[in-house]
Amino acid sequence: MEMTRVGRNCTLLVFICMLAVSPALVVHAGSIDPWGAADELRSTLFAAQRGLLTGAEDTLDQVSKAEQIYRDVLRPKIADAASSTADVLDACFAQLKRAAEARDSLAFANGRGNLWAVLLSGSAYVVYHALERGDGETAKAWLMLREYRKPTRFARPGADATLAVNAFLQGKRSANDALTAVRVDLLDTYQARLNEALLDASEAQKKQFGVKLAEETGLAAGYFDILSDAYTQQRGEQATVQIHSDFDALMKATVTGDSSAFQVSMTTVNESLKHFRAAPLSEAEQARRAGQLLRYLSLVPIEYGRGIRDGKIANDIEIQEAITFLEGAQTAFTDLQLSLNERDSAATQKAADLLSALEAQIKSVAEPSTVETTANEVSATLTPLFPAEWTALNSGADFDVIGSVIDQIEAAAKQGEYALAESARIEAYAVLDTGIEQKLRGFAPDLAAKVENLFWQGDAEQPGLAVLLATRAPINEVKQGLVALRNALDEAQTLLENSKSAPEAVVGNAAIIVFREGLEAVVILASLVASLRGAAALRLRRSVMLGAGLSLIATAITWVIANSIINVLAKYGERLEAVLSLVAIGVLLLITNWFFHKTYWTGWMAELHTRKAQFMGGTFVIGPSLGLVILGFTSIYREGFETVLFLQSLVLDAGLRVVIEGVALGLVGVAIVGVMVFNLQMRLPYKKMMIVTGVLIGVVLLTMVGNTVHVLQAVGWVPITPIYGVYLPYWMGRWFGFFATWQGIIAQFAATVFVIGSYILAEHLSANRREEARSKNEAVTQGIR
Repeated sequence: MEMTRVGRNCTLLVFICMLAVSPALVVHAGSIDPWGAADELRSTLFAAQRGLLTGAEDTLDQVSKAEQIYRDVLRPKIADAASSTADVLDACFAQLKRAAEARDSLAFANGRGNLWAVLLSGSAYVVYHALERGDGETAKAWLMLREYRKPTRFARPGADATLAVNAFLQGKRSANDALTAVRVDLLDTYQARLNEALLDASEAQKKQFGVKLAEETGLAAGYFDILSDAYTQQRGEQATVQIHSDFDALMKATVTGDSSAFQVSMTTVNESLKHFRAAPLSEAEQARRAGQLLRYLSLVPIEYGRGIRDGKIANDIEIQEAITFLEGAQTAFTDLQLSLNERDSAATQKAADLLSALEAQIKSVAEPSTVETTANEVSATLTPLFPAEWTALNSGADFDVIGSVIDQIEAAAKQGEYALAESARIEAYAVLDTGIEQKLRGFAPDLAAKVENLFWQGDAEQPGLAVLLATRAPINEVKQGLVALRNALDEAQTLLENSKSAPEAVVGNAAIIVFREGLEAVVILASLVASLRGAAALRLRRSVMLGAGLSLIATAITWVIANSIINVLAKYGERLEAVLSLVAIGVLLLITNWFFHKTYWTGWMAELHTRKAQFMGGTFVIGPSLGLVILGFTSIYREGFETVLFLQSLVLDAGLRVVIEGVALGLVGVAIVGVMVFNLQMRLPYKKMMIVTGVLIGVVLLTMVGNTVHVLQAVGWVPITPIYGVYLPYWMGRWFGFFATWQGIIAQFAATVFVIGSYILAEHLSANRREEARSKNEAVTQGIR
């Protein structure tokens, strides 16, 4: 018993010694998330940095502790995803140990900053690697180990990467799509961080903050490591090697305190990064930045003019707002500079110089007229460089500007400057009134009225801003009004950004159209080849099928041509969508009219059979085979051409990929029917199938009419009369084209009446013709008797 007790005590003593020797073992005995480990590592190295400055003796131990955390938790995954990055991190820890031993605080700060940024790079590679393998859980865990853009009045922290990974885990997004979104988000974030680090380094150098300077240059070099692959793709391997060398020289200059070398290296690095954008903006984002640029720029002289009286600053708040809006314009310009430079480098440089001159004029308290002239010149220089789609109505840019101006309302009210707050309210409402309000009234008239009320009088529950500011309400009440307005604007932005038709609905509509037209083509072909039986007619049947095959090729070529024309005309935006939607409605009305009109079907099929008889009887100069090829081609191409015309409006609404999915689905259905008819010789209930698909086409028609009226209202071609008191959730608009405006509802009702009425009329005429034929037959019979 005594020996057993001694053994237990020894075991306990050994365990306690192990915990004392390896503190990391306590922390990491269980599973710890990457962000938790990285945060502890960072805190440990910060403590080491502080100890180095205060003369503590445990700096090296702190570095070893941080390295142990890295090796236990972080290094395995990083090495698996990017072994070279793991090697760089190993070298960073070696540098920190040398700096700790040498008591070199500058080298330590530089290494600490560089290690953290490289660790972020390693995390990014782990996320990329995990998504490439379809491992969403690992991607989600490691995505926590990242930084975000610093929020400003012109940029909010993005969550695109997180949303993309979550969507992938929920099965709503493919791994490749999620990977693309993550790359764009992280590259955009770390380029912004790189620019901030370089600016902070320059400021630290001016103020002679040596430790801060060393840390920021280390961070900058590490951030660039994250962007280096994109830099290589755009500039080439040699340029990447050179800029890495420049960053090394920059860090060396900060550690050695060589100011001259620092200036040279900083200039070289900035010049190498000029016009580089790691994650190029999409067309939509470019249009948004262009809208921000022009709108913010237009506000600069307004705010500046209000703040200057007799050549002196009369109101600091207005001048600060002018500077803030100018910063917003400069930020947007920087994001667009690469694209603009490709269009006209001289004009782009002129705009950059003018923006710098505008900033100098404001700081030197120039005359308001001078500032206004310069701002107008910037706009005049840039506007010709913008494609038409950039200058079209851009809801996102409008919301950005309105949000910035609303911030100004709150700032002015806090200082008791209610007159200035009122001026800002008018500015924000002017942006709303001249931009997105028309479109919002089309999509959600009740919400549009709510937003307008919150800007002005308000309601029984919430006074409007105009009332609050006019009565100089307490700041808490003003804040409540602003919160209500911001919430309403957020709801409006969400609605407008999701105002396009639901992709699933577009896939279904495209599939229905393709299947219906394909079904009609199958019926036509079956009718044409029905009488061509036997081995002797095999060559003639093949001629008809060859013509049908050629018509499919011609339809595909027509699609490419139509899509190319649409791409050329895409700059007209919603106006083009409105015109194509009208064309699509015309096609649908024609289809439904023909569908229910027995006169059409009977006449069209009779004409085809007449032509077939003429070709086979030698009426035309060309032989039967070529004649039947032409007959097969013309009979099917007609259906293909109608389909192409209709689908173009869907392409503008939801994009090419979504429409192609619907086309593929419809073609699968047509192929199945074709096999059943031509290979299995099955007799299908064509009439019932036509009726069912006809009803589905009617639903598509109603949806298309509602969406088309809506687009016409958005571009201002059709007035908007809201159905007040009626609220339709936005999903009804996305799926079925139902919006609470009288124009849309009446148009959909009229389309329904037209289709049903044309069917009734056709049946009536058909019955009359049958009655006339029966009467004639009876008269002839009686005459014979």
